[in-house]
Order: sequence, then C-alpha cells, then structure tokens
Amino acid sequence: MKFIATVSFSCLIFLTTCVPLRAQNATDSNKKSVSHYPQINTSIWYEVDAHWPQKPAHFEWKAMPGVAVDRNDQVWAFTRSNPPVQVYGADGHLVRAWGQDTIKTAHHIKIDRDENVWIADIGNHVVRKFSPTGQVLLTLGIIGKPGDDESHLDQPTDMAIAANGDIFVSDGYGNNRIVHYNARGEFVKQWGSLGPGPNQFSIPHAIAIDSKGRLYVADRNNVRVQVYDQQGTLLDSWRNLIVPWGFWITPKDEIWICGVSPMPWREDPAYPGAPLSCPPKDQILMKFNTDGKLLQLWTIPKGADKHERPGDVNWIHAMALDSTGNIYVGDIIGQRLQKFVVHQPAATGSPQ
Repeated sequence: MKFIATVSFSCLIFLTTCVPLRAQNATDSNKKSVSHYPQINTSIWYEVDAHWPQKPAHFEWKAMPGVAVDRNDQVWAFTRSNPPVQVYGADGHLVRAWGQDTIKTAHHIKIDRDENVWIADIGNHVVRKFSPTGQVLLTLGIIGKPGDDESHLDQPTDMAIAANGDIFVSDGYGNNRIVHYNARGEFVKQWGSLGPGPNQFSIPHAIAIDSKGRLYVADRNNVRVQVYDQQGTLLDSWRNLIVPWGFWITPKDEIWICGVSPMPWREDPAYPGAPLSCPPKDQILMKFNTDGKLLQLWTIPKGADKHERPGDVNWIHAMALDSTGNIYVGDIIGQRLQKFVVHQPAATGSPQ
C-alpha cells in the first residue's frame, strides 16, 4: 500500500507540473508560429455600414424583397410596407418615396436604361412600369386577377428589359413560366411549366438579362440558374452551386446571385408548405462570368429571428451594387436593407 501511495503521489506531481509546462510550451510555440505570418487581406471583403440609410422615423420597414441602384448611385428600396418605394442617396439621405396607393405586395424591382422603374407586384398579379416619380406608364397582367393566359399573370416575381424594350417576366409563384412581351406590352410568347425538366421551372424567382441579350432565370426550387436566348432556347444550366433568390448584373456583365448554398428539402412546422430554403441554412453571394465560372464568393452571417445584429442577414432576397462596388442587400425576415462597404485587397506585388 505504501508503494502504491508513493507512485500515485509521484504521478500527481507529474500531472501538476510537467503537463501544464508542455501545454504552455505548445501555446508559446503556436504564438511564435502565428506571429510571423503577414496579416494581409489579399481578397476583397465587405463591412456593414450600420448607420446607412437615414430612414425617416415614421417609415416602417417590413420584408425587403427588392433593391436596385440607378446610374446616379441612388438606392431604390422596395419593401412590404408604406411607402413601398423608397429612394436613398449614396450617403443615406431620403430622396423620395411613393407607391402606397398603387402597389400591394412588393417583390423585385428594376431600373431600365431610360430610368423607368419596373416593379413585380405579386399581390396584384401584375408587373408595372413607373416613371421615377411614381406615375404608372404600363401594366402587364390584370390587377387583382390571376390567370395563365396571354392577358393574365399569377404572382409574377421579376422582369428583365431588353435593349429594344422587350420585356421578359418570370411569372413565378403561380404559373412557373417565362412570358415575353414587346415594348408596347403586347404578348409575344411564353415557355416553361412546373417541374424539374430542362425547360421547366419550380418557382422562377428572378430574371436578368446581360448586354448580349442572354436571359438568366433563378430556378429556385430546382437549385439552378437556367440561361436562355430570347427565343426561349436553353443555352446553359448552372447546377449544384446555389439556391438562387435574386440577381444583379454589372455593366461588365458580372452575374451576381444571392441566395443559399445547395440544400435538400426539409419540413419546418413554422413554415408549412414553404419553398425550398425557407428557412435558409446560410446566406451567400456569388459572382460569375457569363460562362458560369465562379469569380467571387462572399458569405454573410445568418441572423437569428428577431435578434438580427448589424451585418446579419435573415432570408436574403435581393442585392444590388453601386458604381464603386458597395453591395446593398434586402432580406425578408430581417426586414431591412443594409449597405456593405467594399474593401479592396492589399497590394501584393507582381506574381513571381
């Protein structure tokens, strides 16, 4: 018994002296190994501007499904509250607001080459063209009446305007089709139906057009981006990359997409019957070239419901960039529009 007690006491001394010493040595070694690394940001990064914009106190934001930036870097917020259209300067001051008497349920918003404002109103089942000050110039669909023929739309999600003025609508939640109109708003053709096939859709949630006239469709539930020509011929399919919710195309034809990384269907009792990625598992933004090559990836922390902090995003729905590369992001559950200021990578010298 005496021998056992002696050994145990010796082990106790070893454990209380040698092991912490080794741990301390390892910590010191790690500190030495880390300290010599040059802490240089060699990639682009973004930082939230928590003080942007200066929203009037009497304006209440709700879900923020749409955002666009015009040629003057004015930011157009499209929210499911009143007034639904709010325009802010790059510095965050309010420029104007309108739409409370004409818009029911906001979705996506676009600004065309002539500075006209296009909105998708899923509550009224229409796509409408407005002047910058809110005058109605054109209506596609019949207000308040869903349908699937040449005259009606059913919860249209987005629109893309071609160089010749033609309009392409993602008639998304109800009809799962793309509808082509001429510049006068006259029906030209349609394509698509509900399903996972090559020329089918499961919520075409957004649509965009590049400088060469190619159309990009966010086929949300099918976890892909479908690329078409204006005759409806499928040119490419970008799969297994992102659950796409929204687009922004830069003047350089950089295709920005916001959404969620690929995920399987799951049932959440809080959102019965919800589309894929509701709720999302993460929040991502990707930049592609027109061939589908990924050029840049940026992730944003997903905020906890009703506890979102500045810089968190909760159900990202739309994005837009200004002329300097700052990113504006609108979300649904977070109910806000945020500005993320771009920071360029540090100069690293010429490649060896």
